[in-house]
Amino acid sequence: MASPLSGPKYLSVREHLRRRVAALPELTLLPPEPVLCAEYGVSRITLRRAVDGLVADGHLVREQGRGTYVTRPAIRHEYRESFVHRIAGFNSVMTEQGAQVGTRVLTQRIVPVPATVATELNLEPAADVVELVRLRSVDGTPNHVAHSFLPAGLYPRAADADFGEGSLYDYLRAEYSADLAHARIVVDVGTAAPEEADLLRVVAGSPLLVVRTTVRDSDGRPLVHSFSRLRPDVSQVEFEVSVGGR
Repeated sequence: MASPLSGPKYLSVREHLRRRVAALPELTLLPPEPVLCAEYGVSRITLRRAVDGLVADGHLVREQGRGTYVTRPAIRHEYRESFVHRIAGFNSVMTEQGAQVGTRVLTQRIVPVPATVATELNLEPAADVVELVRLRSVDGTPNHVAHSFLPAGLYPRAADADFGEGSLYDYLRAEYSADLAHARIVVDVGTAAPEEADLLRVVAGSPLLVVRTTVRDSDGRPLVHSFSRLRPDVSQVEFEVSVGGR
């Protein structure tokens, strides 16, 4: 039996199905619609809307006379907002999609906070932050360079933790019981500097997607600021939100 659903029904069903499908072997057939409707306690219209989203994303394939079965989507970097009721990092999302994530730590140190980061984290100019720079790959292909900044006063042990694998967000939850409740995400376009181009195996000056994220706790206090510079040929940034009001 599925876990209780919350939020808009089709989004909740879609998210639960996405996690369920990620754990199934490719070409596994889904149960028939009536079975899934009974399991999730939703109408066929709601179920089909959820499944349609997974078909569009490449997680499922519908085939006449055969049914709906599991496939594997093209590798993508996916950011999801609060409709999935969690703040999920790159490692968690890609692992759920069945991808092999690789991480190479390039920089890990305590430094004076850069001016732009101080603004995002509401820190004084003299404050220190933990700076963490990682090269992330998917199935052996470089995907992006992630730059993360955390207040050193809140998370001093992050300067020495092993981030060669796993999720930064999972670490903060486990080690500090961090309340990662909300994320503000801004996307723009940049170009690859020579050293960055070598890491990502692209030509210097090539366009990159730049995703800036500030994660806050339930009281609105900023906890982490990151920016990731992604190869657009192997990445996709997805936003999906519930719209309040009429």
